Amino acid sequence: MEDLLKTDLYNGNTLGDLLTLDFLAGLVGNVLTAVLILIVGLFIAGWANRRITGLATKHAKLDDTLFNFLGSIVKYAIIGFTALFILNTFGIRTTSLVAVIGAAGLAIGLALQGTLSNIAAGVMIIFFRPIKIGDFVEIAGQMGTVKDITLNFTELANLSNVQIIIPNSEVWGNTIVNYSIYPTRRAEWTFGVTYDADLKKAERIIIDTIMADERSHKEPEPFIQVTNLGDFSVDFLVRVWCDSAVYFAYKADMTRKVKEALDAGGVDIPFPTQTLQLERDTPDSEPQRATAS
Repeated sequence: MEDLLKTDLYNGNTLGDLLTLDFLAGLVGNVLTAVLILIVGLFIAGWANRRITGLATKHAKLDDTLFNFLGSIVKYAIIGFTALFILNTFGIRTTSLVAVIGAAGLAIGLALQGTLSNIAAGVMIIFFRPIKIGDFVEIAGQMGTVKDITLNFTELANLSNVQIIIPNSEVWGNTIVNYSIYPTRRAEWTFGVTYDADLKKAERIIIDTIMADERSHKEPEPFIQVTNLGDFSVDFLVRVWCDSAVYFAYKADMTRKVKEALDAGGVDIPFPTQTLQLERDTPDSEPQRATAS
């Protein structure tokens, strides 16, 4: 029994020492102190997180994703320091513990290189903000609206409202085409008319039809010129600026309206044709071949 009481159990104290009232009182005090530190630490972590994320809601120019990320970093950093203070309260040497955690982190990092590369790319995306939530983008051959940006992946919703998940390493390592970054875009069409059409009349119909739409910008000045003499048509290249938000609907509407206006104006739109000529053989002539054009 005496040997059992002299056994070293905790922080250099034997079982006999642990059964004393002084030690038990000290232990209860440490537990209460640790609980108090935990409550205060969690309160400060939550308060700091709310304050940082709240900055983005108060200022429209600040990016929500960036400040949510910063708020999370500060929150977990405070919780980490709180845990160290609690361990110190019980007399545990945190320096050795930090060294063990560092070694374990290195081993885990080597095993999760792909995941960590996504996290590193996510940090770069969040800090440099080449894209943000709500942007219409094209990344790694996928086109859609950005719905979420996390540390591991970026979520898009394509034109059919189908979810697309792209690892952040592919987002950061590929060309990003952001259609929403600028408020205006230049729409471009090619309209063909037949070779016997009145080109001045066709040009006037095309540009008047497009510029009559309220979505067409007068500045910069619209462009229309004959740029190609094709096999079956004379092609007009038209360029007009519009708001980025209406680009797709605007371009489709103008394609239809110009076609209807050319029909109403009597300007023919060509389509590929073939003409086949046959000549009969006669005694006084050489045999003729059929030709097609």
